Amino acid sequence: MPSTVSKRKIKKQRRRKALHRIISNDMITRVSDEEYRRKVKRVYGGPKGALLAAASMVSLHIPMGKRVFRKRMFDLRGVGSILDVGSGAGQIVSHLLRYADSGAKVTCTDLSQPMLRRARTRLNSSTPEFVAADLARLPFIEGSFDCVTCGYVLEHLPAPEPGLAEMARVLKPGGRLLLFATEDSFSGAWTSRLWLCRTYNRQELLRVCESLGLRCKQEIWFTRMHKAMRAGGICVELVKQ
Repeated sequence: MPSTVSKRKIKKQRRRKALHRIISNDMITRVSDEEYRRKVKRVYGGPKGALLAAASMVSLHIPMGKRVFRKRMFDLRGVGSILDVGSGAGQIVSHLLRYADSGAKVTCTDLSQPMLRRARTRLNSSTPEFVAADLARLPFIEGSFDCVTCGYVLEHLPAPEPGLAEMARVLKPGGRLLLFATEDSFSGAWTSRLWLCRTYNRQELLRVCESLGLRCKQEIWFTRMHKAMRAGGICVELVKQ
């Protein structure tokens, strides 16, 4: 029979899952893909999208993301070509331009044209190429990039397989993927409600990655405190087999 401690743990997990269901937004599972894409485009093309960079700064995603590259937790040295999927306002790309080698080719994609314009304005750099693209149908040939970065975009797909498969396809063998994703935590549930996205269970997502030939090289934590508290969402370095 389960111990008293185990029973308490199970009850706690059930309460957490119930609270997560109440808070999170399940639109992605209730409407058609086409309708969902239209709604997401309106969100990012409107006032929320215009405030995305400011929101990322307030939530510390920009400074914490910068730390990942500055501390070489994810090392960009020697990388010749980088694809940033779902560039938004250019939050990750700003770090790529600073910490990648000077000759590295950087390509930015986003489903939203307004977000691409905001990224272009905010970055104010002639280095990146900007391409309107859907994560599930990337317009690049197989093995185009040494490295792919994807920050909080995969959760805008009902299932992770199409997006992960596309990113694996455009990576060269041995290429690396830096993936940030919203976790099925309390804070992740609120993110889901705000940005109309889903959340992921960490272990389940990693199993999907492995099944698609993306081996987890390391789980990355912003700080020791984030690791101790299991906070900050999912951040992993994956390698294409």
